[in-house]
Amino acid sequence: MKALFQTSTLFFGFFLFTGCVTLKQFDELQSDFDKIQNENQKLTLGGQDGEIDRREMAGRIEVLERSQLSLASDTTRIGRALRQSIDEIERLEELNDVLTSESSARMTAINEENRALLTDLSRTRSELQKQEDALNELRSNLDVREKELSERSQRIAELEGLLAARDAAAEALRSQLAQALLGFADKGLSVEQRDGKVYVSLEAQLLFPSGSTAINANGKQALQDLAAVISQQSNLEIIVEGHTDSDQLRSATIPRNNWELSVLRSTAVIEILNSSGVSPDVLTAAGRSEYHPLDPNEKARNRRIEVVLAPNLDALFELIRSDE
Repeated sequence: MKALFQTSTLFFGFFLFTGCVTLKQFDELQSDFDKIQNENQKLTLGGQDGEIDRREMAGRIEVLERSQLSLASDTTRIGRALRQSIDEIERLEELNDVLTSESSARMTAINEENRALLTDLSRTRSELQKQEDALNELRSNLDVREKELSERSQRIAELEGLLAARDAAAEALRSQLAQALLGFADKGLSVEQRDGKVYVSLEAQLLFPSGSTAINANGKQALQDLAAVISQQSNLEIIVEGHTDSDQLRSATIPRNNWELSVLRSTAVIEILNSSGVSPDVLTAAGRSEYHPLDPNEKARNRRIEVVLAPNLDALFELIRSDE
């Protein structure tokens, strides 16, 4: 456009200075010049706009080029990252295959261990159940035993009470008999209490002449005094035992030996006791001959009558039987 403007100017000057142009031509030229000038101005303005557009486009191109470079760099970086990611994925896939294989083997082992543990657990539970059942049975048995022990303890307490009462009654009876028979204490009569029983021992010389079964006057009085006390007692069992020494009796008539002598003397005592008020229901005659001596070296002590007074133990035996 600048070249066109210069050309038009030179052309217009050439004709103007040569003087060969008419006024009409001049006006035409002027008009053409004005047109050219207007067009030139337009072209100039258009050139300026074009320059501005060119510069804008150049700026845009520069921006796009920079963007392209950035995109290329990003593409390269992303490609490199993609390749690394692909490599990492492949590595992870290989690792996953290894882990999957190991995990499968481990899971198989774990399943085997679990089955073994479940078997052990089942066996342990079974054993624990058996132990619990046995413990419950033991507890049940213990409860029964405790109940039985309580009942037995109660029976023992009752038994001890009966024994204590028996001993107390025996001691009271001994004391009463000792007082009643005090006059015969120096004549071969003694009273003692052993194991809940009262033993009244009368030497043979107090009751019988030598070798005889007939009771003399002093002996009869002693037995009557004894009967006066024991006839007032209840729940007594009375055993009259005859004892001899070791000298052998040999006779064709009764008594023929020590056995018969001991029994007949026991029977003679029972007859006096019975006739003096002692019930025959509680009397028992026994002959022990020479086989239960008091003193092997003193024969006189061995020849004796022992009246054994024992409490009736029916209640005690009943208590013992109920405990069996």
